[in-house]
Amino acid sequence: MIEETISNIENRVRNAPGMSDDNRAALLSLVAALKTEVSSLSETHGEQAHSIAAFTDLSTHEATRTQKDPALLNHALGGLGHSVREFKVSHPDLVKSVDNICRVLAGIGV
Repeated sequence: MIEETISNIENRVRNAPGMSDDNRAALLSLVAALKTEVSSLSETHGEQAHSIAAFTDLSTHEATRTQKDPALLNHALGGLGHSVREFKVSHPDLVKSVDNICRVLAGIGV
């Protein structure tokens, strides 16, 4: 399930209209890092890993919509950020990946 969600995110990024090549490359690299981190996390914290992947999917959807709604993007990014807060100490690379994804998506969604 998580692999399918990550695959959907990658496809959405690859096919997003109007996204710069730099943003596309950055996001694909960050999603690859997230995939590794979430896969590892899912072994011990399956529900949380699923939430992180789902909020990343939702955030990506909102940032790449043709008609953007900044309130929905901010809500999705807030949920994504909140979904990793408890892992700041135990999984710092995961938190760093999510923070970077949020930063890039926020820039795209403006």
